[in-house]
Amino acid sequence: MADTKVFIVDDSAVVRQVLTGLLDSLPGIKVIGAAPDPIFALARMEKDWPDVIILDIEMPRMDGITFLKKLMHEHPTPVVICSTLTARGAEVTMQAMSAGAVDIITKPTVNLKGFLQDSKTLLADAIKGAAHARLKKSSVPTGKPLEGSPKLTADAVLAHTSLITMTETTDRVVAIGTSTGGTQALEYVLTRLPRTTPGIVIVQHMPEAFTAAFAKRLDSLCQITVKEAEQNDRVIPGLALIAPGGKHMLLRRSGAQYRVEIKDGPLVSRHRPSVDVLFRSAAQAAGKNVLGIIMTGMGDDGAHGMKELHDTGALCIAQDEASCVVYGMPKEAVKLGGTDGELPLSGIPNLIIQSPNRAKFLKG
Repeated sequence: MADTKVFIVDDSAVVRQVLTGLLDSLPGIKVIGAAPDPIFALARMEKDWPDVIILDIEMPRMDGITFLKKLMHEHPTPVVICSTLTARGAEVTMQAMSAGAVDIITKPTVNLKGFLQDSKTLLADAIKGAAHARLKKSSVPTGKPLEGSPKLTADAVLAHTSLITMTETTDRVVAIGTSTGGTQALEYVLTRLPRTTPGIVIVQHMPEAFTAAFAKRLDSLCQITVKEAEQNDRVIPGLALIAPGGKHMLLRRSGAQYRVEIKDGPLVSRHRPSVDVLFRSAAQAAGKNVLGIIMTGMGDDGAHGMKELHDTGALCIAQDEASCVVYGMPKEAVKLGGTDGELPLSGIPNLIIQSPNRAKFLKG
């Protein structure tokens, strides 16, 4: 299989040098060029178009968002945003994600080389995921993340227990997990939900400092309230809680109420927050009272947790291949037998609004 060709656009010579050296050391990835701004980049890329572009946002002559919009209109190409860990960087990055970027990698203002070395596996996964992104309706093979650090399961955060049969109630919880392409997919779904929607808990793979800006953006667009989750937040109708980047989020039951627990822990399925952790906790706390949804994303995070959730009697749905940017996570959940069916992205809002139980859904 040919290497994934990467082009770097960043006005910092240090960033270009460090990223080039790091990426060229990874199997299956080849940096074919780098440029300090989009004008230089376009001239260089015309000779050899890359599979993935790593793009800074604030650059001279043409900013990253203007370039991204031009690119998506004229020559759609998977773009991974390279953004600083600042509030300003997070806010602008959300604009870029809305404009069509498929993932984010972060860069600190100090100790860039050490930071990127520590994040090597996540960086590789972001690029491989972007390379498989479907920006047009076409058949693209899914791949597996590059090997790196040990891949832990949800056991590292939450012990597996015997399933307990829950009494089915009218107090429902919607649990959603997604990754590559998920920012656009979540915006599509959440902006179509009324205030009477059951409480929603969401894991979107995203770096620390970006989830708050993402939640704020969605909150400004939606009828429901959207916020970055905090410790002991209640899960109530009309509210969507997004797991904070760099932390795991678990669903807990306290008496008649559902709340979330935010906790540290190792990467699970190479992610923190992890969909597997959320889904396992939902299976233990709410069982068949959960509607589980797994959407577009690279890899298999959430597949095992969804199988556990499904085994409690919960209705579990995967986004279908045709509407996914990357049909990875949903595909793995289907393969494990953890889903009751697949729906296009356009069908997911109505599913949440109806919030059917499993028997009703299967009956049609």
